[in-house]
Amino acid sequence: MNSEINSLKDLYQLLLPALKSKKREMKLSKYSYIKEIDIWNYIKDNIWQNSNNLTLSDMVSDILNTDNDLIGNYVARQITDSRISNEEE
Repeated sequence: MNSEINSLKDLYQLLLPALKSKKREMKLSKYSYIKEIDIWNYIKDNIWQNSNNLTLSDMVSDILNTDNDLIGNYVARQITDSRISNEEE
């Protein structure tokens, strides 16, 4: 496999199968509203923020093993912040 990763978009596409798997797992919990992009944003902003030299397997592991409640709480905060911001405008 000679996939070249030139951007975050390329990396997202490469990790999409793991993100879809995590989304299915979360849907079985109580998080049916969570999307792949939500999982991606949480992990990118909170898990990988200060990481260097991550391998693809490290990233897949992070996606699959991150606590569902942490992602759910993150998304709930994002929704709340968005609503507050919209009300202030």
